[in-house]
Amino acid sequence: MRLVLKYGGTSISASKDIQTVAKHVNTLSKDNEIVVVCSAISGTTDDLIEISESIKKENKSKAEQLASKISNRHKQLAKQTIKKSDVRKKLFSILEEDFTELFALIDGMVLLGEVTSRSMDYLISFGERLSIKLVSAAINDSGKKSIPLTGKEVGIVTDSNFGESKPLIDTTRLRVLKTVETLFSKKTIPVVGGFAGADQHGHITTFGRGGSDYSATTIGSCIKADEIWLMSDVDGLMTADPKIVKNAKLLKEVSYIEAIEMALFGAKQIHPRTFEPLLSKKIPMKIRNSFNLKNEGTLVTASPSPDTKNTVKCVSSVKNNGLIDIRGGSMVGTPGTAAKIFATLAKAGINVMMISQNPSESSITIVVKNADLDKAVVSLEMELLGKIIKKLEITTDVAIIALIGSGMRGTVGVASKVFGAIEKDKVNVSMITQGSSELNLAFVVKNSDTNAAVRSLHDAFALDKTN
Repeated sequence: MRLVLKYGGTSISASKDIQTVAKHVNTLSKDNEIVVVCSAISGTTDDLIEISESIKKENKSKAEQLASKISNRHKQLAKQTIKKSDVRKKLFSILEEDFTELFALIDGMVLLGEVTSRSMDYLISFGERLSIKLVSAAINDSGKKSIPLTGKEVGIVTDSNFGESKPLIDTTRLRVLKTVETLFSKKTIPVVGGFAGADQHGHITTFGRGGSDYSATTIGSCIKADEIWLMSDVDGLMTADPKIVKNAKLLKEVSYIEAIEMALFGAKQIHPRTFEPLLSKKIPMKIRNSFNLKNEGTLVTASPSPDTKNTVKCVSSVKNNGLIDIRGGSMVGTPGTAAKIFATLAKAGINVMMISQNPSESSITIVVKNADLDKAVVSLEMELLGKIIKKLEITTDVAIIALIGSGMRGTVGVASKVFGAIEKDKVNVSMITQGSSELNLAFVVKNSDTNAAVRSLHDAFALDKTN
């Protein structure tokens, strides 16, 4: 098989874990063609972001201190992980080049006294640049030929939207396929840095947090992979957050559309755009635990087998949001009211997570993240209060609870079962939405009621009996 294996930061953060990954890749590569995609080692991206904050505050010594911390950590890992002296020597010399470049970049950014979105992408791409060298050296150390490649070097070409770029898929497909096929013909395993590519001018761009999954599926679709495995520290997608529901079960199989909904509603291990490259090619994806290889994880596929089509697959929750109720008599029957509201919020860079409008059109209710609440309220007041909006009512600290499952479509009585279950716990619901696809039923409760509501629904739909 042709496989793409993506390892999250937690899977490669200790020397023994890197050695385990190298051993696993070595074994798999005996019968399969493998591309490895890596995230940065846990904590590295956060340190790089903190470096940028220090530069903004003109605190050069703090920035250099953090860069030294990153450098020492990777050198330490290199020393502990690599046994063969020639492999270790080569690794140290290429890491040294990266650290020299990192310190030079910090100098340059300090001199300019600013952090642009372009220099930020260049800076935070270092996490993956360093991790791939460690993992590739460990594979060499285990006796297989391997080479580290950044997203730019493997051939991922993106637009110039720094911080949230998207691959230009046709150009990327040609370049990635050529690079990877050449390496496969030489029996060499490419270890590719996730999360980043480069625009047509060669400037480094990133896909946003969690973007290594997106790199893996993009590469998978370019090389016509048979399967893509996302390896992290979780067994797969669960029927609920195991921290909330003790008897949450692993989901054996879900569809792409269910997995997309789960990604948007708090399944932290997936970047929501991860599935875009898979949909047309219908490449199956597995979400697996690199620390528990006996477990096959969750299979994400275009058409799951009929015996996995439960009414509800999982109960997800996203805490710490704010609810804004927008009211005004002049909103009734006035075309373009919603457009003005959402254009105002878009201009302020605010992502709206949930929308509900009553049939009389006299109010629209939206949910945004707590962190965006002030900015959202200020922009609506400045632009629209007294014009089309008469009143804003704010509720802070609310949670979105979402039930996800394609089996809900056309099933009578799901909503009554949901609200019957949470009524027993005296949980008050502030807002409800369900799309016409009936794939997702979502409602809003107080943060403090989240866990009780999730447990009640998990019990009501007997999700602990999931096969």
